[in-house]
Amino acid sequence: MKYLVIVPDGCADRPIPSLGGKTPLEVADIKHIDGLAGRGEVGMVRTIPEGIEPGSDAANLSIMGYDPAVYLTGRASLEAAGLGIDLSPMDVAFRVNFITVEGSGNYEDLLIKDHSAGEISSEEAETLIEVIDRQLGSEEVAFYPGVSYRCLLVTANFSAHTQLTPPHDVLGQKVGPNMPKGEGAEPLRVLLSRSYEILKAHPVNRQRVKRGLNPANSIWLWGQGTKPRLPLFADKYGLTGSVISGVNLIKGIGVCAGLSSVNVPGADGTLQTNYEGKALAAIDEFRKGREFVYIHVEAPDECAHNGDLQGKVKSLELIDEKIVKSVTAYLAGLGEPYRILVVPDHRTPMEIRTHSAEPVPFVLFDSENVRPVEGGRVFTELSGEGGSYRMASGCALANTFFR
Repeated sequence: MKYLVIVPDGCADRPIPSLGGKTPLEVADIKHIDGLAGRGEVGMVRTIPEGIEPGSDAANLSIMGYDPAVYLTGRASLEAAGLGIDLSPMDVAFRVNFITVEGSGNYEDLLIKDHSAGEISSEEAETLIEVIDRQLGSEEVAFYPGVSYRCLLVTANFSAHTQLTPPHDVLGQKVGPNMPKGEGAEPLRVLLSRSYEILKAHPVNRQRVKRGLNPANSIWLWGQGTKPRLPLFADKYGLTGSVISGVNLIKGIGVCAGLSSVNVPGADGTLQTNYEGKALAAIDEFRKGREFVYIHVEAPDECAHNGDLQGKVKSLELIDEKIVKSVTAYLAGLGEPYRILVVPDHRTPMEIRTHSAEPVPFVLFDSENVRPVEGGRVFTELSGEGGSYRMASGCALANTFFR
């Protein structure tokens, strides 16, 4: 048996007036996913447990069968694992975003304009994080580059309990009310304000402004965590597997679970990511004998954060045509049983441009239990609500899928 999980990050939504009250899933041309739904099952699942923030860390752990209430120690620590950083028991990792702030006056009076600094390139971000590390780092405080605007800070000097806010949750708001609060907040507040002084006139940012792009003129800290410890996926489900993603969070979950993490050139977490490369990588992993492959695509979520409705719809169509079509065809040609699960990790509604904890729809296809329905089952929120499965947790869905 082969198992394929495809996660179109944040693709589920709410009815959108400009789409005639429909959602991106309802208007997108996703005939291959809908084909799986028409021959399989659809349902709804709550991937975010009660009392847990609706982040991709909790949701993807849940989909893989790990209860976030038990195993989630912080997003950034999983990203550190994805970067190959071995945290000590005393270390705390912080997610570092390059963001764009605008306005005049003190740093606290500026507005948070863009959580990703215009999806700054990894090369530009690496140049800037090196400057930040030289001027704000030390032997005990280290900054690391990641993919695009997603960088890391690792130190044993700061608290894991400071109140920090994801920048995509506070777009358009002033910096001051959203700066670190509580235990250990002051040194982090100093890092943010000093980063603005360092970055605002940096040549990389001057060039970005000349090109009409948002400058990466501040860092933002959030998602802190300590060293994660996950039971091995092979021990949980008896399967060998791989994860394929353009973001270090998913790579880190895979590494911590004992799965292989595949690096795909051009997989960058944006609408322009290498969809074909991910599909080919998945097929190659199956050819190598992997029983399970987890393909995560960040693009729908990123488009929603950026307020790009057209991009969100387009990303779904690209996932369907360039990933689902080819990998499904490969599995169908193997001559052995296979199961496919298509499920977003969470909703990222366009109206709020951030994550929500509402249940999400999913498609579960089992080649040994094909149940054709002409035009009756599709991959949408509405179809999921009327489907045969209502899962209380991502872990319950994983246990059903991998049974």
